[in-house]
Amino acid sequence: MHLSFWWGRAPEVTPPACGESWERRMFGSRTGGVGRRIALAGGAATALVVSATLAVSAQAATAGCRVDYAVTNQWSGGFGASVAVTNLGDPINGWRVEWNFTAGQTVTQLWNGDFSQSGSHVSVNNASYNGSLPTNGSASFGFNGSWTGSNPAPASFTLNGVACTGAPVTGSPTASPSSSPSSSPSSSPSSSPTASPSASPSSSPSASPVPTGTPTVPPSSYPNPGAVSGATGTHDPSIVKTPSGTYIVAQTGNNIPLTTSTDRTAFRAAGTVFPNGASWTTAYTGGSSNLWAPDISYHNGRYYLYYSASTFGSNHSAIFLATSTTGASGSWTNQGLVIESATSDNFNAIDPNLIVDDSGRWWLNFGSFWSGIKQVALDPSTGKRSDTTIRSIAGRNGGAIEAPFMFKHGSYYYLWVSFDLCCQGASSTYRIMVGRSTSPNGPFVDRNGTAMTSSGGTQVLAGHGSIHGPGHEAVMSDTDAEVLVYHYYANSGASYLGINLLGYDSAGWPFVY
Repeated sequence: MHLSFWWGRAPEVTPPACGESWERRMFGSRTGGVGRRIALAGGAATALVVSATLAVSAQAATAGCRVDYAVTNQWSGGFGASVAVTNLGDPINGWRVEWNFTAGQTVTQLWNGDFSQSGSHVSVNNASYNGSLPTNGSASFGFNGSWTGSNPAPASFTLNGVACTGAPVTGSPTASPSSSPSSSPSSSPSSSPTASPSASPSSSPSASPVPTGTPTVPPSSYPNPGAVSGATGTHDPSIVKTPSGTYIVAQTGNNIPLTTSTDRTAFRAAGTVFPNGASWTTAYTGGSSNLWAPDISYHNGRYYLYYSASTFGSNHSAIFLATSTTGASGSWTNQGLVIESATSDNFNAIDPNLIVDDSGRWWLNFGSFWSGIKQVALDPSTGKRSDTTIRSIAGRNGGAIEAPFMFKHGSYYYLWVSFDLCCQGASSTYRIMVGRSTSPNGPFVDRNGTAMTSSGGTQVLAGHGSIHGPGHEAVMSDTDAEVLVYHYYANSGASYLGINLLGYDSAGWPFVY
């Protein structure tokens, strides 16, 4: 669910999927062919307000704001959300965002701010490093919460006591300007701006170091994910780097939520691929707007997004293609159906991944449970199928395997997959496996030479410590290293974005660091 608060308009509420079996607790996996991602609750939305500590530097105080509220993931009894506040009025130093939940939800954990809750009323104050908001400046925070019965979005917000209508409004130039301008502007630039930049850069590089060369010796134990902040609640993430250097993450959720980052560390909500919905998918989703496992990539000046539509416990599924010249929310054009599966088929048409091989040929890998991972050839001019052949490239004889991702490194095509069970919160057993071949069509084998069509796979990352069920991986080549992106579960059961760098040992097998 992603909601933009502008003029107090309340979108239609979609109730959350309740009573799901453990196979789909979050967005998630299936056993023996049971379906995978849980529907996000849609939600009503309205305005944001700015509360009592508004500080302005103009003679006539101008207020106004916009807020983007997004439920980034949801599971039985819990959810993650992100809130981005944009100040449309005069600069302020020190903010407080307030709202009321309408269905008994509670905030259990919050980052990039300090919160308190009394009954249904929630109040969030800025952290020490993000309290200064210039005109058109933004701040964001995220939280985990609990819910029972339903999880509608808040109907209204406040920011320092001023209603966010999505436009600037002129307030009364009486008491507030006479006191605020003399203190707020002088203290804000001297403390808040200097503290925030110094803290963020000093911590981010230590979490995602820039290596002088690709390591060849794996660490003795699995590393924790690198530090990320902001809108980091996610499921089934896929990442692309734009020509300008911005990172775009597409993920499972209502109408396919997007987040962006300029440094691969701080992420913000960036709308959805289909803000007006995707009506062409409802024959496969049973009317739900929850779309699964998008795969985003950039080729020849255009962004390609392959994504899945299905329902729980069924392989009546489909993979569609959308394209965009910018990758931004609302810019995507539906290009139609790529492949579908029926209940009479032995495969499941979800979890797509595009690979362009060294010869310029396009291949789509996909599949989940049933008979495993499949591959079809695509026509590069259309992004659609070029023939009717369906190849089998990995399987576990009916065991849990899904989320294929193919990536070329050196002389090999590496086929990444996820084994075992997703979507059980901290009880998830998802783990990331890999095999390789000199051909994008296989045969793929693991380190021991076992074929991936015969349950082979070399483990690269599994649960450890407070990191549970890492999986649904994607790999990207960046300027500093190859990057592994995935989701994992915290002890709370919430699902988060995981990012690690990849090294290769002397035999050419990848490891995380």
